[in-house]
Amino acid sequence: MRTPPERPPNQQFSNADSYGMAFDEAWGRIGSLDPADSGAREAALVGVISALSDHPFALKEPELVRQVAEFRLRLLKA
Repeated sequence: MRTPPERPPNQQFSNADSYGMAFDEAWGRIGSLDPADSGAREAALVGVISALSDHPFALKEPELVRQVAEFRLRLLKA
């Protein structure tokens, strides 16, 4: 059995899983937000979505990006 080739760590795919992984990484760079400040959370969310606007999934399925982002935030309990 052959070993699969090494995948570049920054390789992106046009699917929700790839977008979710990129989102988690970008969200993690924000740092901690005050859970009581929904305005800060919303601004951070919009900022991350904007930063990932060139991700293949965002280009292919722009109407689903917000749903995937909200789902990831529920998983992250953020």
